[in-house]
Amino acid sequence: MDALDHRLLDEFQRDFPLVPQPFAVLGAALGIDEAEVIARLTQLQTAGRVARVGGTVRPNTAGASTLAALAVPEARIDAVAALVNEEPGVNHSYLREDDWNLWFVATAPDATGLQASLDRIAARTGLRVLSLPLLRAFNIDLGFRLTGVRTALTTDVAHDDTPLRPADRPLLQIMSSGLPLVAAPFSAVAAQLGWTEAQVLDRLQTLSAARILTRIGVIVRHRAIGWAANAMVVWDVAPQDMEPAGRSLAALPGVTLCYQRQTVPGLWRYGLFSMIHGQSRADALAVLEAARALPALARADHRVLFSTRCFKQTGALLERTAA
Repeated sequence: MDALDHRLLDEFQRDFPLVPQPFAVLGAALGIDEAEVIARLTQLQTAGRVARVGGTVRPNTAGASTLAALAVPEARIDAVAALVNEEPGVNHSYLREDDWNLWFVATAPDATGLQASLDRIAARTGLRVLSLPLLRAFNIDLGFRLTGVRTALTTDVAHDDTPLRPADRPLLQIMSSGLPLVAAPFSAVAAQLGWTEAQVLDRLQTLSAARILTRIGVIVRHRAIGWAANAMVVWDVAPQDMEPAGRSLAALPGVTLCYQRQTVPGLWRYGLFSMIHGQSRADALAVLEAARALPALARADHRVLFSTRCFKQTGALLERTAA
């Protein structure tokens, strides 16, 4: 990648212009024309460095989701990962350094569909599924800067479900799958939905303001561009300490995600989850040391699960697929 590719990935991960010709706006900022922006993004997507240009939908608003894990014997990892990834609603899956080693995000249009998906995975693999639904988000915006000094990401703000309409679901599915890389992408989306371009832009602005769409922009595949030392660090935090611990951890430079998830007595006692993305393991561990020094985490036991392989990374499933 050259300097302009790096700028495309670094500067436009959020606040994507909601205007009829957004790539022309990006081109004006970069000093290139619209066609070159589209060509570069197409190449970056083809090369696997960009997942999509689109949006991230807040979990459990337009659909249902959970983070889940399996304890897979080493000899079965590839076979089990293939079975898990055959589920249309599985949009992320990673191998991590832990007894619970295969982690995946399962999504579905509703809670019933989500449970059915988890049940199919359990039946097909013969393994128990550890499901850890999201309880509270402290920071769920993974759009961190790729150059310069690490800075703290914005702590999550309250969302408003009231503007969400049933008719928004297909639009949110398109944003989760990715905009077409054409000069007038919102016009193309409007044609697909039978809407006007103005309606598409209005709904996107409304859903973004309500924080149902948490980010619109270039969705980067971090491992593919050198951020391969990614650690999921989980913390055993008492319920009364969860709020201060989560907020202080989310505000730490280098922590790229932070949220509270449900625990499972006897199987999983770690309720506070955080992600650290590093360009080296030493880089990630330096952020971890800073996290361990936070007063709110002084007495919290923790567990570090570095990811070693990425099996799948796509957008969430919000609409039912054909049988």
